[in-house]
Amino acid sequence: MSIQQSDVLYTAVATAENGRDGRVATDDGKLDVVVNPPVEMGGSGAGTNPEQLFAAGYSACFQGALGVVARQEGADVSGSTVTAKVGIGKNDDGFGIIVEISANIPNVDAQTAASLVKKAHEVCPYSKATRGNITVTLV
Repeated sequence: MSIQQSDVLYTAVATAENGRDGRVATDDGKLDVVVNPPVEMGGSGAGTNPEQLFAAGYSACFQGALGVVARQEGADVSGSTVTAKVGIGKNDDGFGIIVEISANIPNVDAQTAASLVKKAHEVCPYSKATRGNITVTLV
């Protein structure tokens, strides 16, 4: 279910200059980075790139969702990490991305970890936003 503008609690604002080969900054100055295409895509690789920024945001959001689910389930996810791998490649109409999410949850067994990750994927706002649009694999 979509949220309405009146439901918004926070809005992040970022402005890009010169696309994939320039600069991206937030309006509050907390993020200000040079972006360059990676070497694998013919760029200099000197700065970060949109895929790295997306992976950073997705992994942080998913980690938060994992914490919410763990509290509901009474599971201990302290010391856990979430890694998002964002791949970009050519598809039928230009380029597309794929995502692989993995979590290391040291204080629970493998079955519980898999269940928590699956439930986190259901509630994570990034997962909701990408569902049906790109392939997201949980490993």
